[in-house]
Amino acid sequence: MRFDIITIFPKIFDSYFSESIIKRAIQNKKIRIKIWNLRDFTKNKHKKVDDKPYGGGAGMVMQVEPILRALKSILRLRCPTSKSQKTSDVLIILLSAKGKQFNQKMAGDWAAKYKQIILISGRYEGIDERIKKAIRDSGFKFQELSTGPYVLTGGEIPAMAIVDAVSRHIPGVLGKSESLEEKRYGAGVPAYTRPEIFSVRGSDFGGKNKKYKVPKVLLSGNHEAIKNWRIKHKK
Repeated sequence: MRFDIITIFPKIFDSYFSESIIKRAIQNKKIRIKIWNLRDFTKNKHKKVDDKPYGGGAGMVMQVEPILRALKSILRLRCPTSKSQKTSDVLIILLSAKGKQFNQKMAGDWAAKYKQIILISGRYEGIDERIKKAIRDSGFKFQELSTGPYVLTGGEIPAMAIVDAVSRHIPGVLGKSESLEEKRYGAGVPAYTRPEIFSVRGSDFGGKNKKYKVPKVLLSGNHEAIKNWRIKHKK
């Protein structure tokens, strides 16, 4: 799977993609991630990629043309000898607060269906609405997505979340398919580890003296009972 992210703040991604499972997945060539600086695709001598909105109003709006140039460059790298880039294994995502909400099913489906996901990180007051029509008219698969019912200052954090969520479903990224907890019982199953009992003193933690124990069923060795307990307690 290849991920391409278009942004005006490319360094935001350095830390997250250089750690833990995502870093290992890149090293093992399970995924590829390329960050594209949108300012490299503007013809403006000051590297501006935004302008004032028509009709007036506060804020600035990201322009269509630099984004389309970036998309063209990304897709040319994919298949430089082909005149037609209308392939069904590419998904282009516009990250927007008003988009459809991203979910776990999408992550799993996309990992199986697509070979390349391109994410466009919005900023300011949004992106010129015509970008959506231009992408749809190109014939590529397109989604306008949000990662939740809230507004962020940009699409960079949602882009990282989507890359992470989709990557987990790619064979070999987690090491073994059993690591996908949601595949077995659903996300949010309570988990416990050593010690079997730990104590808290009220004087240390502002409450009462108390002992916290692991549920007995998880210590029983009865695999069927443990399975039923996990199914019962999944969120």
